[in-house]
Amino acid sequence: MSAVLDTLPTAPAAAGSPLRRRLRARLGGALETMDPRERAALVRLLGLIALVPVLLLIARRSARLPYEPSLITCYGLAVLTGTAGLLYLAYTQYDDPAVRTLRRRAPGHETFPALPKRPKVSFLLAVKDEVGNVEACVRSMAASDYPDLQIVVVDDGSRDGTGEVLDGLADELGITVIRLDRNIGKKAALVRACALADGDILMFTDSDCVLAPDAIRHCVRAMVRHPDLGAVSGHCRALNPHQSPLTRIQDVWYEGQFRIAKAAEAAYGAVTCVSGPLAAFRREAVYNYLPAWAEDRFAGAPFRFATDRQLTGYVLGQAWRGRALKQRHADSPFIAGQDHPERRWLVGYTKSARVWTNVPAHWRPFIHQQVRWKKSFIRNLFFTGGFMWRRGPVPALLYYGHALWVLAAPALVFLHLVWAPLHWAAGLTALYVAGMLLKGSIWGLAFRFDNPGDRRWRYRPLMSLLSCCVLAWLLPYAALTLRRGIWTRTPA
Repeated sequence: MSAVLDTLPTAPAAAGSPLRRRLRARLGGALETMDPRERAALVRLLGLIALVPVLLLIARRSARLPYEPSLITCYGLAVLTGTAGLLYLAYTQYDDPAVRTLRRRAPGHETFPALPKRPKVSFLLAVKDEVGNVEACVRSMAASDYPDLQIVVVDDGSRDGTGEVLDGLADELGITVIRLDRNIGKKAALVRACALADGDILMFTDSDCVLAPDAIRHCVRAMVRHPDLGAVSGHCRALNPHQSPLTRIQDVWYEGQFRIAKAAEAAYGAVTCVSGPLAAFRREAVYNYLPAWAEDRFAGAPFRFATDRQLTGYVLGQAWRGRALKQRHADSPFIAGQDHPERRWLVGYTKSARVWTNVPAHWRPFIHQQVRWKKSFIRNLFFTGGFMWRRGPVPALLYYGHALWVLAAPALVFLHLVWAPLHWAAGLTALYVAGMLLKGSIWGLAFRFDNPGDRRWRYRPLMSLLSCCVLAWLLPYAALTLRRGIWTRTPA
């Protein structure tokens, strides 16, 4: 196991100059000793100062709006404003729930049932045909420094030797392995594991992931400290960032998606996707909804995607959708055994719980992965989109704003990259590409702030170009092929 941990990507040892490191350490120490209100005010002030260049760009765009009320001006202003808003929330409003008490709590949070001081954790994994990855994953689960841990792994009809590897690990590590003769799908396989799980907290990971030894402890600490947290996402980076330029791009992108996008949502307890690499759920928050999750249907057929987003949606929206979901599966032992009351749980994110995942190193598996994610987005939009406005104005703005951005992307890309060149408006294309590079550069600078000395921040603008030039086109394809596909990943 030590050999696996030794391979985990780390920030450069000499990140930044010694003076810069000392200044950061002193500033961090000073902030921790300040009164919470004073610290929050100072962090907001520093955040606004850091955003001054972006705010000036927004002001300049806004001043031109009455004279140039064009789609291009409005679009550019919306992109800059949205980027600035995310950065502000992520760096001035986010608190790591494993480190300090959250500023915003659920309504009536005093009435939420408290967890034991050391709750039992059931760590669950479903795997199919992952003989090359599963051993490192399971060993990292077993190497956790959390003491009261139950590990259950389901082999979902593997045919490549994965089952034999798991049998050997079961004998060596004392984990529970369930061998299925036929493939039933990831969600149904995890529900099989949940039927054996007796933990106060149910945790999930993916078979191509490796966890830090203290990752579980940080998630548990966050949930014990905040009984109103129904689910918590960890922080994920690429396990193989040096394998190809594509993996380096994804590694920087993952950092931003967690540290900025999830942190902004977590500031209001409304993370909309507790991601599969490291997902922790209060038993009371999800147990009654596991049958609905396993048997989810969409567009008249069983839907095998949306594993992460849909389960998160049940936690976020059970106050408004929970009773109806439970009534559809009232005979299930997951409901008949104990009917937990519907609550307005918070869903959070802890950046101190670290996990690494093997990201696709080649274009074909990367595109397959992105199509799966687009299908999950479409399905979840019809569920979470129906109640997200009830979670409050800021969570609603973050959710529906992002949804509008994704839905409009194919049309905007066509307008700027196809229509404009054909109509001798190459300047419009150049302006669009420059805007994407600017947005990516802003995210890249945020990466550099969090990872001083790491030069991979320069790959972030490339991800913005990749998103607009390639990934935006996948949404219509995903919609047209919604029923096609399986849950397993295409090997990288």
